[in-house]
Order: sequence, then structure tokens, then C-alpha cells
Amino acid sequence: MGNGPAKRRFTTMDEYIDTFPEHVRDRLQTVRRTIKEVAPDANETISYQIPTFKLNGMNLIYFSAAKNHIALYPRTAEMEAAIAELSPYKSGKGTIQLPLNQPLPLPLIRQIVAFRLKELGLPSHHPTTQ
Repeated sequence: MGNGPAKRRFTTMDEYIDTFPEHVRDRLQTVRRTIKEVAPDANETISYQIPTFKLNGMNLIYFSAAKNHIALYPRTAEMEAAIAELSPYKSGKGTIQLPLNQPLPLPLIRQIVAFRLKELGLPSHHPTTQ
């Protein structure tokens, strides 16, 4: 897919996202915007060569694209216990895998980001997560 994240060193989210085909880029941009809705003060960066949002020096959430899914990191045991809507999604090593052949679950992504803010002791700015 594209030049692939493993082949390059990225310094911005745009550089990472631009390596993928248009249909994947669109989904990655939607995930990016959705995260910013809930955490507008989070800073965009690259960590572990994937897009990362940081807030107050802490890693809030990462995302990436794979052949068949968009992955969000981290998925914690506490998150799984608190958010029942996660159960239908495949996971692996702390990730939530959102299949490319299904609509993005934007309310779930918002809920995940709000949960991460809560885990880190940070306030959420999204009205549905207060």
C-alpha cells in the first residue's frame, strides 16, 4: 500500500498519510479530524513512525493504516471493560482494528479518545463526552 510506513522516516502526519491510496488517505484524515474534535489541544506528531496525538507531554492516541484496517492504539483492559462497543472489533497488541470495508465508527472513535483523556487525567472538550 503506497510506499508504506516501513520504507520511510516521517516527520509529519501528512507525510505518513500521503503514502496511502486515496480511499485510505480519506479514512486516515477522517480519523485525524475526529480525534481533534475531542482533543483540540492535542499536538500532532509522529512516534514509532505512525501518527500520534500528544497532550501535556503524554501520548494520547496513535493511529495507522494496514492492508485491511485502520488501527487505533492503545486499547487497554480498562477501556475494553468500559466501552462495550469495542467487542465486535478485532484487536491485537493493544490495538483496535477498524476494517477498511466498513464505515468508520466515528462515535466509537470519539468515545475512545475521551476515555484516553480520562485515563490520562485530562479534560475532554467534546460535548458528547462530558
